[in-house]
Amino acid sequence: MRDGHADVPNGGGDGLTFATLDHERAGRTGFPEVIFSPGKSDEQMASIAAALAENAAVMMATRATAAQFAAVQSRLPKAVYHEQARIIAYERSPLARVGFVAVVSAGTSDGAVAAEAATALELMGNAVTRLNDVGVAGLHRVLAHRELLQSANAIVAVAGMDGALPGVIAGLTSKPVIAAPTSVGYGASFQGVAALLTMLNACSGGVSVVNIDNGFGAACAASRINHAVAAAAERAT
Repeated sequence: MRDGHADVPNGGGDGLTFATLDHERAGRTGFPEVIFSPGKSDEQMASIAAALAENAAVMMATRATAAQFAAVQSRLPKAVYHEQARIIAYERSPLARVGFVAVVSAGTSDGAVAAEAATALELMGNAVTRLNDVGVAGLHRVLAHRELLQSANAIVAVAGMDGALPGVIAGLTSKPVIAAPTSVGYGASFQGVAALLTMLNACSGGVSVVNIDNGFGAACAASRINHAVAAAAERAT
């Protein structure tokens, strides 16, 4: 019962009254439905994760807490919690890591968003390399990795403060850059709005921008690009 009304099962065969799961998403988009954890009780998390894991090769939950992980692990003992990324993962059949995506962060303080992007990318079946703390305040740090950046199929650039890193990277490589602004910075950064606006106004071509702190969204975009390039390369061989 909820608010005096009887809850009705979703009809999807999961027996859940609080969620209607999309078990066909992997067939449409290439990856199963992902759980957004905030606002869900520990029991809801455990039930949704277990139901998804029955049908999907990989179960992923983002922005999860340690308590939610404990509840999920009680149902899925082999589940793993990636603490910095705040991602719960259960890989019944791990996806082959194909292609190459670079996840580049401007500073150590951007690490949580970069970790979310990198972990999500790996679970989605991408080979990933991280470059940490190579922001433009020490421009030589990112310049030292030009060859690696040029070899990637897609680049996720994570930055707070002034958000300049993605535009710089896009001027060094022909590869698509997915810019992820973070809420890191002093007062006038407005919790990431300043970085977001810088990235939206980047003068270098090839920069696309996701929402503030949205490492997962950046991973989704980069993964689709990387898989398309990897599939084309395989067909050409």
